[in-house]
Formats: sequence, structure tokens, C-alpha cells
Amino acid sequence: MTGDPKAEVRTQILSAVRDFVKRDVIPQAAAHDENDTYPAELVEQMAEMGLFGITVPEEHGGLGLDILTFAMIFEEISKGWMSLTAPIGSHSMLTSAIVKYGSTEQKRKWLPDLATGRKRGGLALTEPGGGSDVGGIQTRAIREGGGDEYVVNGTKQFITNARTASVFLLLARTDADADPPHRGLTAFIAEKGPGLSHGKNLNKLGYRGVDTAELVFHDYRVPASELIGNEEGQGFYQVMDVLETGRINIASRAVGVATAAFEAAIKYAQQRNTFGRPISTRQTIQNMLADMATKIHAARLMTHDAARRKDSGGRSDLEAGMAKLYASEICAEVTLDAMRIHGGYGFMKDLPLERYYRDAPLMIIGEGTNEIQRLVIAKNLLKRYEV
Repeated sequence: MTGDPKAEVRTQILSAVRDFVKRDVIPQAAAHDENDTYPAELVEQMAEMGLFGITVPEEHGGLGLDILTFAMIFEEISKGWMSLTAPIGSHSMLTSAIVKYGSTEQKRKWLPDLATGRKRGGLALTEPGGGSDVGGIQTRAIREGGGDEYVVNGTKQFITNARTASVFLLLARTDADADPPHRGLTAFIAEKGPGLSHGKNLNKLGYRGVDTAELVFHDYRVPASELIGNEEGQGFYQVMDVLETGRINIASRAVGVATAAFEAAIKYAQQRNTFGRPISTRQTIQNMLADMATKIHAARLMTHDAARRKDSGGRSDLEAGMAKLYASEICAEVTLDAMRIHGGYGFMKDLPLERYYRDAPLMIIGEGTNEIQRLVIAKNLLKRYEV
């Protein structure tokens, strides 16, 4: 025992997650990925473990853990099957928005069911016309005659948990004439009901087994009481804040997938013999392994640094952006190198290497493409070093 209650709880929950991944997730991952089937039983197990409420305060039924532990949990799950983080990923951004910006009544109403997984959350942000330009969102929310409801019309695209989630963090335009445009955006808690429908599941390269689909709002009505923060025009800032947590979770996923690929590669390299000795004795392979391990270690440190920054209460857009950018890029590199070390075997579906390789691009694109991350990083650096 360390004497630090938080550290002890972290150790216990991470141990439980590792056991769950080894015992239940890894044996099922390949079949769910191949058939693109939703892992309902595994998701229920995660709910029973409290993973839908990792950072939700205990008084609202959650585990009350910090972002650092959240990041470590995402890494452990991703070592087994990255897709399984999806049900709790965008869900966590909804809960984070309610915890930080929601009214007392919103917290009482939504957090207990979200923390236990009785209600499942999603993020209704990206639109068919673009995802990186959040300020360009076109979905409209109009409060007719100053009444008690907003009428929402628009389409959201590439929405994780579109089918399985019951409530979404919705970003919509309430002021069409705002200048700059992002000041006209407002965030809502939008529960499924009349006027809100989803399209068919999209057939993806990787990140399979979880639903990604279109959301359509057609004269959908959301009560004014579900406006987050009870003030129009604050949605952009609220969503940008919770996206920092989203980028930390993406970085953690990338570290997890890269670690799984590296561990498979170093084990294989010690077992595979060519010309009378293990390929792990070859300098070329050793150089590859050294670079892979170094990249993963650096990515993990960056991710944990961003998580600690977020836990401190400050903005972490710079650190989270750097972690997401670096971790996702090295994940793509490491998974390809792991396939190279495996040779022909790495190209076969009998081993998980090709799945790691297919899953890696999701982290490069998700929660803001890496091209956008570079712009975010540069903007923050220029502010920090302004002359």
C-alpha cells in the first residue's frame, strides 16, 4: 500500500481492467472485428465495473477518478481491442460537459444514469460539410417565440454510438448572424425522441464492432432547460474544453494499440529463427524494436503529462494536442513496423497485427485531424512565446 488513496484505487481499477481485457476481451475481439458485430455483453461488463462513470463525481454515482486514471484505463482496454473504448469515449465527453458546465438540476437529472451506463452518451458534433471547422456548423436550433423549446434541424455525420447512445452532447447554431460564427453556437443535452433518427452503420476500415452512423434532426424539440450552462453562445468554448479530454483519450488509445503491436513484435522476434538464430539478434530488428519502444514511452509520458495538466484545472489544449498528434503518428509507425517484423504472418488475419494496423488511422483522424492539431499547437505556442 502506498498510503495514497487515489493511487490505491487506481491500482485496483487498472488491475480489474487488465483481468477483464485478458479474460473476456481478447478472446472475442477478432470475431467482433471480422463480423462488425456490437459487443453488447462486453459493454454491459464495463458498465458493471463503473467505467461509464470514470470521472463522474461519487455524489452522482460515478467512480470520481482523475483524468490520469481515465487515460490509463483507455490504454489498457486498447491493448486488447481499441474499439471497445468507443462506448465510453464520447460518452465521457457528455458527462464531462455536464459535470463542469451543467446546472444543478441537469447534474441531478442526467449524471446518475450516465455514470452507471443505464443511459449511454454520444457527441453530436461533426457534420457532412466538415468536422475540423467547428465554427462552420450549420445545424440550427431555433427558440420559437421565446418558448420553452428549441426546434433543431440538421445532420451530423460520423457519429460514434449513433445507434446505441440514448443521449447526446449536441452543438447547434442558435445565432445565424454571430461574428465570428463560433459565438453563435450553443450546446444542448439531446435525448433520443421524435425528430431524432440515425442512419445505417458505416462500413469502416478499422474501429469495427461499434456503431458509427449519421444522425438526423428533423423538427426535433429539445427543452430550453437542457441548454448547457443556461446561456446561448457558449457551446463552442464548452465543447473545445471537453475535446481536450477527448484528445487525451485518443492519445491513450494510440499508446495502447502501439504497445500491443510492440509486445507482439518483440515476442515474435525472440521466437522466429532465420539462418540458425532468432531474428531478435539481428541489428536491424534490434534497431526497430528500440525505436518502437522509445516512441511508445515518449507518447505515454506526453499523454500522462496532458492528463495531469487537465487534472490541475488548467487548459490543456496545447499538451493534449501534442499528445494526440505524437501518439497517433507513432501508433501508425509502430503497427507497420510490427507487421514488418512478423513478415507474411503479420499480413494474415490469424494474428491481430493487421487489426492494429487498420485501427491506427482512426487516432490520426479522430477528435480533430492531425493537420488541425498542428495548427492548434502552433497557435498556442505563438501565444506562449509572443514577443
